[in-house]
Amino acid sequence: MHDHTALTGCTVILLPENTTASVDVRGGAPGTRETDLLAPECTVQHIHALCLAGGSAFGLAAADGVMAYLRQQDVGFDVGVGKVPIVPTAVIFDLSCGDARAHATAEMGYQAAAVARNTQVVEGTVGAGQGATVGKIFGSTSWMKGGIGSTGITLPGNINVCALVVNNAFGDIYDEHTGRIIAGARDSSGGFLNTARFLRGGSEIPPFNGSNTTLVVVATDATLTKSECRKVAQMAQDGMARAIKPVHTPYDGDVIFVVATNTKAAPPMIQLGSAAADVVATAIQRSVLCATGVAGIPAVTTSE
Repeated sequence: MHDHTALTGCTVILLPENTTASVDVRGGAPGTRETDLLAPECTVQHIHALCLAGGSAFGLAAADGVMAYLRQQDVGFDVGVGKVPIVPTAVIFDLSCGDARAHATAEMGYQAAAVARNTQVVEGTVGAGQGATVGKIFGSTSWMKGGIGSTGITLPGNINVCALVVNNAFGDIYDEHTGRIIAGARDSSGGFLNTARFLRGGSEIPPFNGSNTTLVVVATDATLTKSECRKVAQMAQDGMARAIKPVHTPYDGDVIFVVATNTKAAPPMIQLGSAAADVVATAIQRSVLCATGVAGIPAVTTSE
């Protein structure tokens, strides 16, 4: 669900019963909810949905709507007197892109949850990616459109590994196969500034704020513990580093969730983690290739 005018929204992933999950946070400015319980030592073993939202910390309210929907479906962690839906949530900062007073709301979260099971993944300028931008070293004077990207692969044993990304990165986006920038900060001539190279130089570095963050969900049908999910999330961070430069900055809240639906025997962790990094890198690239320009913000498809 998203607001075309305010340029914000949310994306909800409903999960089957007995889904395990964990998380790895590398960015210096994360906005999250219910992520502590994903630590392997914590009591709750399964989650029921994930919510990715725009609006900075205000957008965490979208999870209230997801919980309300799941409660109506009698889905949640049984606490004796009822069931509490477990909905880990993470947000991006998109307030500087559209209406700074707007954010993903509980109503958006409810609506997104209500249609999630019957909606195929849509990439580009949709959902939580509605107000996403990339290449922000000079803010709105140089940025390009980010968005949602997704891809998946099948490993031997028919193990599926998929990634969904909300790309709102501070850095530039690279094609890892060619090494070239495909979206990012632009210079005065309209070409790519190359943020990483600029930061190595002697030019004065402009002041920054926390208007960034890339959110990732890696999903597999392999059987994994919470500890194994966390290890896969750690390895999947390599895909983010291959596709975004610089990444995990003090001004990004980069988060990778890994969810396992536990329907098939797990392959070796090294195989699964390597595949997770690959799909993350590809999904990040797709997030900008599938995005469309809005509010005068150029996209790859309209800027070349």
